[in-house]
Amino acid sequence: MRVILKVYRKGIIILPKRLREVLGVREGDSVIAEVLEDKVVIRALKPRVVDVNPEIVEEILSEEYSVEMDKYKRMISGGEPSLRY
Repeated sequence: MRVILKVYRKGIIILPKRLREVLGVREGDSVIAEVLEDKVVIRALKPRVVDVNPEIVEEILSEEYSVEMDKYKRMISGGEPSLRY
């Protein structure tokens, strides 16, 4: 598909409805515009949906908490030099 777009004041370009439909872009969506050689390419910015296992996240956070608590306990008990100014 090829269309002619007009550049308005402050560089505003309006994407016609037909282009937006082909790209799957709606009001409020973001697009990526990049220059490739002598062309401007506009692509829809579609976030990736990632499937996250909440049990793995909980395990990682639990490990991080344990490590930080160990550091804190060593600092309080004097096993690690405290920060003094």
